[in-house]
Amino acid sequence: MFMNHNQKIGKFGEEVAAEYLKKKGYKIMDLNYRYSNQEIDIIAKIKEKIVFFEVKTRTSAKMGRAEDNINRKKINNVKIALKAYLSHKGLNPEYAQIDFLAIDLDKNNNSAKIKHYFDII
Repeated sequence: MFMNHNQKIGKFGEEVAAEYLKKKGYKIMDLNYRYSNQEIDIIAKIKEKIVFFEVKTRTSAKMGRAEDNINRKKINNVKIALKAYLSHKGLNPEYAQIDFLAIDLDKNNNSAKIKHYFDII
């Protein structure tokens, strides 16, 4: 499958995010879960919590900071996919939450700055 530059950056950001989460003790359950037109980037578990992650990655401030790119519409789309996932897997919604990971990549220093926003709804 051909990926454009932005898709490659996004995919790389999701890989960085997954490694970050593993180091924090999360167990990755699913990546890029799709339901209809909605997608959840990462679904992970920590203790009894099932966390649905939206990941935004930026390589420069020209397009704004990564955290500037989360909005109500995107959160609502994640909620739709979250409900479908929980139903499909037979999981309790009481233990679900949506988190946001903002990743700003610094190509010069070959590093990533990650901001983790917990329970954003």
